[in-house]
Amino acid sequence: MSIRFNKQKKQFVINTKHTTYAFEVVMDRYLYHTYYGKRTSVLPEPAYQLISFAPYIAGYDESRSPDVLPQECSFYGSGDFRPNALRLSGDGTGVSDFVYHSYRIYKGRTALDGLPAARADEHTQTLEITLKDDVCGCCLKLYYTVFADVDVISRYMVIENVGDGKVKIEKCMPLMLDLGRSDLDMISLYGSHCRELNYQRVPLHHGTQSVYSKRGASSHQYNPFVALCSHTATQEKGEVYGFNFVYSGSFLDEIDVDQRGHTRVLIGLGSDCFSYTLGCGERFCSPEAIMTYSSAGIGKMTQNMHDFIRAHILPPAALAPHPVVLNTWEACYFDIDEQRLVQFAKQAAQTGFDMLVMDDGWFGMRNHNRAGLGDWYENKQKFPDGLASFVAKIKAEGIKFGIWVEPEMVNPDSELYRAHPEWALRVNGREPLRSRHQLVLDMSNPDVLDYLTEQFDRTFQGIEIDYFKWDMNRHMSNVGSSVLEADKQGEIFFRYMRGVYRLFDWFAARFPNAVIETCSGGGGRYDLGMMQQGIQIWTSDNTNPYDRTMIQASALIAYPAATMSCHVSNPHENLRSLDYRYKVAVGGMLGYELNILNMSEEVKREIAAQITQYKSFEHLMRAGNYYCLAAPHAYDYSAYYYAASDGTELLLTVIEKAGNKKTKTKRLKMKAANPAKTYIECQSNAQYSGAELRAGLVIDLACEQDSAHLLHFKAL
Repeated sequence: MSIRFNKQKKQFVINTKHTTYAFEVVMDRYLYHTYYGKRTSVLPEPAYQLISFAPYIAGYDESRSPDVLPQECSFYGSGDFRPNALRLSGDGTGVSDFVYHSYRIYKGRTALDGLPAARADEHTQTLEITLKDDVCGCCLKLYYTVFADVDVISRYMVIENVGDGKVKIEKCMPLMLDLGRSDLDMISLYGSHCRELNYQRVPLHHGTQSVYSKRGASSHQYNPFVALCSHTATQEKGEVYGFNFVYSGSFLDEIDVDQRGHTRVLIGLGSDCFSYTLGCGERFCSPEAIMTYSSAGIGKMTQNMHDFIRAHILPPAALAPHPVVLNTWEACYFDIDEQRLVQFAKQAAQTGFDMLVMDDGWFGMRNHNRAGLGDWYENKQKFPDGLASFVAKIKAEGIKFGIWVEPEMVNPDSELYRAHPEWALRVNGREPLRSRHQLVLDMSNPDVLDYLTEQFDRTFQGIEIDYFKWDMNRHMSNVGSSVLEADKQGEIFFRYMRGVYRLFDWFAARFPNAVIETCSGGGGRYDLGMMQQGIQIWTSDNTNPYDRTMIQASALIAYPAATMSCHVSNPHENLRSLDYRYKVAVGGMLGYELNILNMSEEVKREIAAQITQYKSFEHLMRAGNYYCLAAPHAYDYSAYYYAASDGTELLLTVIEKAGNKKTKTKRLKMKAANPAKTYIECQSNAQYSGAELRAGLVIDLACEQDSAHLLHFKAL
């Protein structure tokens, strides 16, 4: 059993393969957090501390104040002055104080209301804790779902109004973890459009550090992933706690160090972009957050995250080979038509591509980015015989077909907006702000969802589409809805995301044989919520290989390569540049963005050879274990490898950064190699013992522009 309850101590213990998590009920009231760390059977006893000015319940020891107890869930106004997990407003004070009531342990898990959630397997167990606040008239249920084999525990909460009046939820943080230490560094990923996922590691300090988005999307600026590690932690040594959020909208990660030097971690929905009003008998289910612990360094935390995402987040289609696509965007932009793209398909098929993806510009009056969004019907000037006839011609060339959509957006210059301006997010009396000449559709409005499903169903009727690229190219401002009452306007951010997930569900049901690549101007929604919707995510609009080396290395700290869409673009007829761009791109799932009609035969032969080679080891990136040997933010090169789970196959990549002045790498130790095996490197046919690979290779670097090394080892 992963979860057990000690009746004598009133203690809950959760064990995963390598970790233990424990808490107990004290004073028949509070959930006192006892331990989270390396798996153990010897747990610490509660230790109470007297702090002046700390409030306490009359009749109890002053040392048992909620302001000093390490808790599982804290409540605003209840005597805990640290950042809280839950704030409710019913009587206007915002004060709530939930008391432990009961528990339940069961196999599997309960589905979340309209939200993405990690899939259970035959080993999954869930602990449900019920708490009650008779004053505010609410029941609170805390859920701990255990994925023992991958050392992950997920957390979410359900709030039910069982009283007589309305209750407003003003902050909801489903994951809270109190740690009795602050000697930790915080790892986070920050950036901007085309500069996503920059690595940052800083020591914790007293007060609150936060990572957040108020943009209606998880954002390019701050990724929801965060980790805490010991100051001396490396890839292979040290303690690491990793956290993430299975959600694609605005979020808040709070890390607080209190007066005693203790750290509180909170993951969830902050008060700036969230509120939710519950009437009598109504309930609210939060998104889920996840946590993992490693006593063996950052690399083990990364592998826990990767294993969890592959096994419990990604759809089954993501575990099969991903198609190598030729995308039209950087070759054509909006200048597309049937004749040109049929020629693209012909050349793509001859070069070895699996699929042609027609990007923006195929619908409505979409000849530039200022018009047409929302008008989801084929442009008859570009496709005079209709979309079905065009797609049939593409497939006749022996290649699959994908298409770009951006369902959540509308141009003011569109038939849709002229007919229904009230369907865009707007605040009455205020001019809506534009971004990229776009407004955001109100995805909390059922009429909007009905229009989109009807229009896409009509446009794609009878057409065999293999692949959707789903984009989202601006963030949310002037957030107001024409269909919600005034006291519910604060719910729009959350209701919007539930509407988006509902539309994804419709696409999955309507087009069961199609796969989806999600995108938000690149990595603007690079999160676990989106990863459950599609087989991969367009990681960044920036395809410069030197920038991509940094972006991809940071992404891999938290997310597996199977989620990372990486394209070769603009080689400029330079085979050296093409080779370099390819070796960067095979860090993830390979695709291309280039004008194949303008490529020389020599370049096309090289691309064909690259695709063939990639397919010989694609399974390693998609399903293998990832090991970082030299991170590019710390060295003049990036070095990493993927390994089959049994160690019989390895793929080592070394990418030289621009301006590299060194001549050799450090010793690159591939410890996943089997010391009893002999390996052959597939390109050079050189042989190495497993012991040699484990001891490490030192590679001479060219110290020249566009230099990279790719070595594929197979056990004989």
